[in-house]
Amino acid sequence: MTPDALVEFCLSLPQAIETFPFGEETSVFKTSGNGKIFALTALAAEPRTVSLKCDPEDSRALREEFPGQITPGYHLNKKHWITIVLGGEGEGAPPDELVEQLLRESHALVRPKPPRG
Repeated sequence: MTPDALVEFCLSLPQAIETFPFGEETSVFKTSGNGKIFALTALAAEPRTVSLKCDPEDSRALREEFPGQITPGYHLNKKHWITIVLGGEGEGAPPDELVEQLLRESHALVRPKPPRG
């Protein structure tokens, strides 16, 4: 997944905004409704990674399926965040479709819930 594709996908999610609270080199994607973060990435870094929220059970299974490519969240709560090494079609790399699915799920975990009524 290219940096442009990652930004475009994240911003396509409902109420998603891109902010830079940690400096211009780190893109932080959050929901505008409540300001909760669902993804962080340093777009110019090599290897390029994205950190996102993940259900703890799913996190464990993903780390087992993609060892070295999906790890506990870097500098984040290791129970609720994972870091994914992006970039590709290489051996063992998570496919872009999976990354998009995980970004959608991360967004769903933090987005504001509609009021019940």
